[in-house]
Amino acid sequence: MPLVRLNVSRNLVENFCRRWKVSELSLFGSILRDDFQTHSDVDILAAFAPEAAWDLLDLVNMQQELEGIFNRKVDLLEKRAIESSDNWIRRQEILSSAQVIYSQAHELAG
Repeated sequence: MPLVRLNVSRNLVENFCRRWKVSELSLFGSILRDDFQTHSDVDILAAFAPEAAWDLLDLVNMQQELEGIFNRKVDLLEKRAIESSDNWIRRQEILSSAQVIYSQAHELAG
């Protein structure tokens, strides 16, 4: 489990997601591979609830908050931006490898 690997509290992640109306939060990239190291950043993919209308400043604030939670640099991407990307190789790589660490639907069901 990547959160254990990062020594991150699940409660911190869940609280972040609820506050920012994140419907799904996933990790991708080196955190899921053997080449992840102490200096590696964390690649995060976020999908938001339909009523969330965040602007660029909000996304910067989210990224900074996640850097505090994960205690390392974070690259935050919006899932809908990746899903509509013209770069099909990047789109396929990210979407096929992403591992969900928070899902609002799962939380509500659980």
